[in-house]
Amino acid sequence: MSSLPTAVAPTGAPVQSGRRRVAITGIGCVTPIGTGVEALWNGLRAERSVVSAISRFDASIFRSRCAASVDDFDAEQYLDARRVKRLDRFGQFSVVASRLAITDSGIDLAVENRERIGAMMGTALGGVAYAEAQAAHFLRGGLRDVDATLALCVFGGSSSCNIAIEFGVSGPNSTNAMSCASGTIAIGEAFRQIRDGYADVMIAGGAEAPLATLCFGAFALIRAMSSRNDAPEEASRPFDKDRDGFVMGEGAAVLILEEWERAVARGARIYGEMAGFGTTNDAHHMTAPLPGGAQAARCMRQALADAGATPEQIDYINAHGSSTSLNDPTETVAIKTVFGAHAHRVPVSSTKGYYGHALGASGAFEAAICALVLQRGWVPPTLNLETPDAACTLDYVPKTGREMPVHAVLSNSFGFGGINASLVLRRAPM
Repeated sequence: MSSLPTAVAPTGAPVQSGRRRVAITGIGCVTPIGTGVEALWNGLRAERSVVSAISRFDASIFRSRCAASVDDFDAEQYLDARRVKRLDRFGQFSVVASRLAITDSGIDLAVENRERIGAMMGTALGGVAYAEAQAAHFLRGGLRDVDATLALCVFGGSSSCNIAIEFGVSGPNSTNAMSCASGTIAIGEAFRQIRDGYADVMIAGGAEAPLATLCFGAFALIRAMSSRNDAPEEASRPFDKDRDGFVMGEGAAVLILEEWERAVARGARIYGEMAGFGTTNDAHHMTAPLPGGAQAARCMRQALADAGATPEQIDYINAHGSSTSLNDPTETVAIKTVFGAHAHRVPVSSTKGYYGHALGASGAFEAAICALVLQRGWVPPTLNLETPDAACTLDYVPKTGREMPVHAVLSNSFGFGGINASLVLRRAPM
């Protein structure tokens, strides 16, 4: 496999002055399969799903009654108790994952110019689950029973703002709410901030805490989720002919992105390079992907062009692979459109069989996983893939992972509203 070019513009011409390389120097995660880098990796290597029957609330009224939850999370292990009380679960996930990522990166904020450090996050629902809980308090006891933190927690932008406040970083800051592509878009936009010179370091990722009765019920109502309640660990089964919907998850993942030369100069451990980003919209339907996947394909092409990469230089694709009837075959078609004959040679897997679909956080989970795949040379499997759908005919790495050198990866996220987002990551020079 030839190495990827490291200094070409999307047109293939030499990089214009000022277009900077971007390193991934830190990973922080709070996921159903583990909190922290090593726990996440060990969870992947275990090759088993953690989806289970819902215990957070009474789900008996729903046809779907399983989810992937973060059961061992205690925010007070990472944050001051008074700070924890001012944050809902969504906010806690955001700040804790960021703290873990900063620690992992080795960046000393005490000596940094924090005006050159920013935060960008993504979430589909933000603090809606907390608002749901507070609405119940209001109906039961009136306004005096509503927590005063509600106004500070309910809006999605609280994610990146709380991160900025916690760590005193005053660079570019935003939280997008582009459904299931939110985390990927946040990382892609943060990458651009550094590449184009607006920041030197970005804290970027996604967070989601949707496991509450009404939030969960809204997706159950449209029959988007699996009803394989008798065997929840088998419910998320991307590309399998017997899939019947996604499984809701929760958590957060954050990457530290850093201008390449400064990362090298400070002796940072570099997981890989963030090399390309693309995003498009189907402009078709709020839940159904555009038949044929033309805009998903265009999104992947954008990311490849942004990285100066050809399809043949991609060694692994982390698919959106949501385990839904329409997404999986549409993504398959789009990959074939972009990759041609190489589509049947490149391993493609969805890791949602492990931890379900954490909506706006999923793309961030998967970007973190891709960075580790580059560093460690092992491709995670698509769990529960027993019999591929007849329309899904690629190498989906069924059930068991694969040891192999990986020089470049493509990560896809596609969401409600027709939003598409793709990232290209490449291996750091040894």
